[in-house]
Amino acid sequence: MTAEEVREKRAAGYHPWDYYNSNSNLREAIDLIQAGQFSHGDSNLFKPLVDALLKYDPYMLLADYQSYVDCQDRVSKAYQTTDNWVRMSILNTARMGKFSSDRAIREYSEVVWHSKAVKVELEKYIHGDAGFKVETTEAVLS
Repeated sequence: MTAEEVREKRAAGYHPWDYYNSNSNLREAIDLIQAGQFSHGDSNLFKPLVDALLKYDPYMLLADYQSYVDCQDRVSKAYQTTDNWVRMSILNTARMGKFSSDRAIREYSEVVWHSKAVKVELEKYIHGDAGFKVETTEAVLS
C-alpha cells in the first residue's frame, strides 16, 4: 500500500476483520497460528499476536497481505527463469547505491538514538569444526 492508501483506509475506518473474513488463505493462516499449529499445540503462545492483528493491526498487515502474496508469486515466477533472475539480481545490486547494514545501523544509532559506538573486548576464539582458525580480539558495536 502507498502512504496515501494507508491514510485513506485509516480515515475511512480500518477494520482488520474485514480482511480476515474476505480472504480464505489469510483466514486459514491465522486460524492455524491460533490453533497452535506452529507452537507445538500451544494455542495461547501467539494469542497476543493474533488478537492484535484481528483487533488493531496498526501496521495494516492484513490489508497488505494479498499484495504481499501476489508479489511473492511474481518473485517465484521470475526465479524460474534463471537468465532473467541473474540479470535482475545483478542490476538490482548495481543500482542499490550506497548501502551497508553496518552504515545504516551506525547512522540510525547516531541520528535516532543519539548513541555512540562501544568498544568490546573479545577473547580469542578458535573455530575448530570448520577446519580453519579465526582469532578475534576486538569488535566495535554500533
